[in-house]
Parts: sequence; C-alpha cells; structure tokens
Amino acid sequence: MKNKRYSDALIMGILKQAESGVPVSELCREHGMSNASFYKWRAKFGDMDASMISELKAMAEENRRLKRMYAEMSMQNDLLKEALGKKR
Repeated sequence: MKNKRYSDALIMGILKQAESGVPVSELCREHGMSNASFYKWRAKFGDMDASMISELKAMAEENRRLKRMYAEMSMQNDLLKEALGKKR
C-alpha cells in the first residue's frame, strides 16, 4: 500500500467531518486511509485549529534544528577536551 501525505487542511477537514456526525469508517473509505490513521490524527490534532497545527510543526522543526546544534557543539567540546588532554 502506498503511503500518502495528507495536508493540514485535509486532516482538519476530515476531523471536522467526523465531529459533524459522519461515520469514521465511511470517512476512512472515502479518503483511502486506515482507521488507525484517523484515530492517531484525532489524538494528536483533535483540539487544534489549522494555525495551531502549523505552529506545532514550526516548533518541531526548531526543536530538530536545536538538537542538531547541540550535537555539533557537544562533539566540538569532546574534541577540544581530547586535544587538551593530549597536550599535557
């Protein structure tokens, strides 16, 4: 089965349809997704609107960037400690 990427707007639309009373099994069949995907989205994005989802994704990207920076700084620190230790 091919993995699909759903846009934030489509996810929000699907969740809104479910809130309005459309059966989950019908939504999943209509959009070609599994029930597990729907419930995962509902757990993750259930109480959010579109702006909150984009903010969440921006914060996740910033978190990845900061983790990468920390890893690089930690590696540089270890290299400096090693270099200073060899000089003594």
